[in-house]
Amino acid sequence: IPMGVLSCVKYLMFIFNVLVFAGGTCLSGVGVWVAVDPSGFQDIVATKAVLRAGAYLLLAVGIALALLGFLGCCGALRQSRPLLLV
Repeated sequence: IPMGVLSCVKYLMFIFNVLVFAGGTCLSGVGVWVAVDPSGFQDIVATKAVLRAGAYLLLAVGIALALLGFLGCCGALRQSRPLLLV
């Protein structure tokens, strides 16, 4: 396989993982926002228990995606197979 192709794949994987990291960070931000100030979202969601559970779910998924994206970025730059497999 030519070296240029491997370099292109490396940087494409890095860019994809940066997007996953950014998405996870945004989800975490929305989860924190809903958990801290639920008054703006009570019109959308009927019950407060569902809103609180949804906020914590968004927060957990966002943190998991941000961690996964960060490990993927590190794995793509270092060409570390274990980090990419995580």
